[in-house]
Amino acid sequence: MDGFHNQKLEDIDHCFPATAKWYDRRDSVFIEFLVEDSKDLQVKFEKSKLDFRCVGGIETLKHHNELDLFDSIDPNASKHKRTDRSVLCCLKKAEAGRAWPRLTKDKAKFQWLGVDFNNWKDWEDDSDEDLSSFDKFSEMMNTMGGEDGMPDLGMGGMEGLEEHDSDDESKL
Repeated sequence: MDGFHNQKLEDIDHCFPATAKWYDRRDSVFIEFLVEDSKDLQVKFEKSKLDFRCVGGIETLKHHNELDLFDSIDPNASKHKRTDRSVLCCLKKAEAGRAWPRLTKDKAKFQWLGVDFNNWKDWEDDSDEDLSSFDKFSEMMNTMGGEDGMPDLGMGGMEGLEEHDSDDESKL
């Protein structure tokens, strides 16, 4: 066996980019980092940069993604929410109504980054009905409870759903 396999993963300083998918909306950009069971989560929003760090996954790998964003965001209005399966970030655009053709300033393709086609929508040709997507995201996050300075409503919403689902399954 080579030396790499004899080392514990905690001893390896190398970080791996987390797999992510993103989509654009009129007033916000959404990025979902697909890391299960994330710990030591750090998400830093800057005017033109996003810094994501955590430890997670089955192998408990260190993940780090640093993105120079395509356009400016409002760091104070941007939010993130951790779940057992991923971390969803909502980047509030500094200038709503301006489409982002890509997530990063750099035109390079990143193997770990893809488009979330399930949520992608060509909103430029639509009416203004989608203007409240950030508000819907904020409402969802508030009802789910908070982390890292976000309002905490006791996570009762999620736990209640899990208990309700279990009860439903037992009746089947």
